[in-house]
Amino acid sequence: MKKYDNFCNALRNLKDIFNYTEPFGNVELTGMVGLFEVCFEQSWKAMKELLEKSGYDSAQTGSPRHIIKTAYQASMINDEDTWLEALVSRNNVAHAYNKDVALDIIYATKEKYYEMFCELKQSLESNWL
Repeated sequence: MKKYDNFCNALRNLKDIFNYTEPFGNVELTGMVGLFEVCFEQSWKAMKELLEKSGYDSAQTGSPRHIIKTAYQASMINDEDTWLEALVSRNNVAHAYNKDVALDIIYATKEKYYEMFCELKQSLESNWL
């Protein structure tokens, strides 16, 4: 599955954020926010592909919010609230030129989003592939 493979590669890259500690330079901030954004994009696209493959017609609409809600209803993910919070963070990436916004995304990724993505990978491997 191409989208699942893309997600796995993005997740492997995202782990690199744990190699950096403050103070972060501009390039580090931008890079870590970018790693989060790519992983988020690949994660919901992998969910969409697998939901569609499994016959969830509602997954065809394509919006990330709708895919997250469908994935939660299908028990693909366990924590809808954290996923929706990650969606807000992804939407805030456009404002990551603001250091506080960038730091919020990085902290949230280290504290909860990375684990959320790892749980998705495990769920997909165990129940959807």
